[in-house]
Amino acid sequence: MHLLASLGPYADFILASYGLVAVVVIALILWIVIDQRHQEKALRDLEASGVTRRSASRSGEPS
Repeated sequence: MHLLASLGPYADFILASYGLVAVVVIALILWIVIDQRHQEKALRDLEASGVTRRSASRSGEPS
């Protein structure tokens, strides 16, 4: 209770704000991890079908 008293009359708003920010940050991290997995799967599928990067065939040439 000492924490709540030290935050003053706006303790509920402050704690709710911190909680909301924590939820948003966790959601963004999960979204990035899930998207990374999808992108890696798409890359594996492309590589398995024989698609390569254009730059891979022209090594040494400036872009």
